[in-house]
Amino acid sequence: MADLTVNGHMKVKTLKAEFKNAFGASLRVYKATHFADDEATLASVRESEGAKTGEFFCSGKMSVADFEKDFKEIFGITVQVANADNTRLADNAASLNDAGK
Repeated sequence: MADLTVNGHMKVKTLKAEFKNAFGASLRVYKATHFADDEATLASVRESEGAKTGEFFCSGKMSVADFEKDFKEIFGITVQVANADNTRLADNAASLNDAGK
């Protein structure tokens, strides 16, 4: 079972690569309504000043919907999980492990 730990000091490209490695799915990271710069840190693309800080741990059993919601609450960043080749969004009811299949 794959797991992932995320912190605000990570670069967007690192998060996307580690997410893909852990779950086989693609991760879309946004800054406002545009894709976030891959070289930016997560802390620099935050949309909300009231967002929490620290680390976020997720397991492959977590649903896509819960992951996206929790990530927004913790980091103040909008993310969307997509299939392995990043051509369509994953089903919100799917687990992170299943999203990449």
